[in-house]
Amino acid sequence: MNATEIKKLDNEKIVGTYGRYDLVAAEGKGARCIAADGREYIDFTAGIGVNSLGFCDDSWVEAVAAQLKKLQHVSNLFYTEPQVQAAQLLTERTGLEKAFFGNSGAEANEAAIKTARKYGTTKKGAQVNQIITLENSFHGRTMATITATGQNHYHQYFTPFLDGFVYCPANDVQKLEQLADEKVCAIMMEVIQGEGGVLALEEDFVRKAAEICREKDILLIIDEVQTGIGRTGKLFAYEHYGIQPDIVTFAKGIGGGLPIGGALFGPKTCDVLQPGDHGTTYGGNPVACAGAVEVLHRIDAQFLQEVAEKGAYLKEELLKLPQIKEVSGMGMMLGAVLEGKAAAEVVKDALASGLMLLTAKDRVRLLPPLTITKEELNAGLSILKEVIK
Repeated sequence: MNATEIKKLDNEKIVGTYGRYDLVAAEGKGARCIAADGREYIDFTAGIGVNSLGFCDDSWVEAVAAQLKKLQHVSNLFYTEPQVQAAQLLTERTGLEKAFFGNSGAEANEAAIKTARKYGTTKKGAQVNQIITLENSFHGRTMATITATGQNHYHQYFTPFLDGFVYCPANDVQKLEQLADEKVCAIMMEVIQGEGGVLALEEDFVRKAAEICREKDILLIIDEVQTGIGRTGKLFAYEHYGIQPDIVTFAKGIGGGLPIGGALFGPKTCDVLQPGDHGTTYGGNPVACAGAVEVLHRIDAQFLQEVAEKGAYLKEELLKLPQIKEVSGMGMMLGAVLEGKAAAEVVKDALASGLMLLTAKDRVRLLPPLTITKEELNAGLSILKEVIK
């Protein structure tokens, strides 16, 4: 089918839950996407942070294809090597104890929420089931995770929402201390609020949250769905804050393009969930885990240093543009505030000029593949510069 036929069928046959941009993606390599009409684009989106190694990385393709030829699925009633390999790599590098694998960030956060509630209710009593999340946060689109999300515009149409979530303004230590009462079992936060505008939390606030959790035996859950797996120049963004969470959730970049997510559990939480408490048919799929193993092998100390350097270069170049007034975020997860032009308009115009970008509220969001080259960064920056002039 050609591009026109694909778009027509999409409009007729796919439920319209996405406001699609005018690009029919057909192929890709590295940080370059090729449309069905043959046009080439520089990719500053990485599939919203998913394609950590870019499009069709050779070693990743080989690892996935090799596993696909051996065993594509068997169910979690049996053991598989790729799943334990991925778990071993994650736990060794974080100091956490055990992993649970699902298929998405929302599922990862569901596992964390269930773990926190079981921990609170079994250890302290049935009333200890509340979870504090932050205003302006985003944790997913299931009924539990959309309730955990602290943005009012997501809380429409789908009532009744789950009980047991309370919201704290980001960086408000006094309010956090007030909310952390005897009914709270966990505090859940993104250390960089991605969908909320690529806003990093203040270090004092994050450290205080960790302190409150230690003192009151409350679980600290860090949502690293978008920030994790090297995106900020560390394997996980919480490492920038010098804390150790009880639960870390992840997804997006770990699979390199295949659907996989999960949660890592520390000593207090690693044995809370028992057989029958939680599960998933596809989670920990051997092919997805083979992709994750390849991604984790690649993201070593040198790789992370390069991500940090490329992120610093990208931020520096963005701030040279007079129309950009502020750049937030860390590493290769940045949000740019523009003057005189709406972010959505910039993204649309950039696409027409050959550059793929994202928005995050009123900011232009940049999530390039972690493997993007300096040449590709400069090519994308050149397009952006012309678009916002």
